[in-house]
Amino acid sequence: MTPLPLADVEDVVFHVANVLRIPVIVATIAALLFVLFETGALVVELVRRRHRNPQVVEAAARDARTAIEEGDRGRAAQRLASVASSSAMWDAMKRLLDHVGTGPDATNWMSKVLADFDLGSVQRLERTRLLVRAGPALGLMGTLIPLAPALTGLANGNVKELTDNLRVAFSVTVLGLLIGVIAFSISLVRDRLYAQDLSDLEIIASELQTATVETATA
Repeated sequence: MTPLPLADVEDVVFHVANVLRIPVIVATIAALLFVLFETGALVVELVRRRHRNPQVVEAAARDARTAIEEGDRGRAAQRLASVASSSAMWDAMKRLLDHVGTGPDATNWMSKVLADFDLGSVQRLERTRLLVRAGPALGLMGTLIPLAPALTGLANGNVKELTDNLRVAFSVTVLGLLIGVIAFSISLVRDRLYAQDLSDLEIIASELQTATVETATA
């Protein structure tokens, strides 16, 4: 079998790269829209946590423990709901309450709730952490792909083709870097927020575990 000439192989590579031009541009625009959506979601999360106070959370945990020991789980849930900063945190609180007084395995199940919440936080962070690398990568691809037809236009003396391709190349580069910067900022802030939420849940779980022991031995 006769091997393909080097020029034919280079043509194949050129055409494959050129086919990726539109998908890369579309993916860059989609990533930009997604990161803007995540920015809006982060603003909402910050607004919900603007009055967060560790002392208030600790007081709510103690009040919930007292309510459970008095047999009023509804009041305990209402007290914890007042310090829930997100729907995910509230779901974790409800699961913690469900395991109060369920026996010697309650502590293990509460630990599982905390681990699940931490895993869910990591999964939410992965969405923007991926864009920290993917954004600049798309920008680089969007820069290099139009350079080949731009150089072809330069060789042929077609200034318009050169200008159009360079404009696309530099524009996609800027968008890719912008996506990476925004995604990195969102990831940093959310990492701190979710660590605070987990810390609050650990305090609440600790109080509820004490209530579990006292209820079981009462």
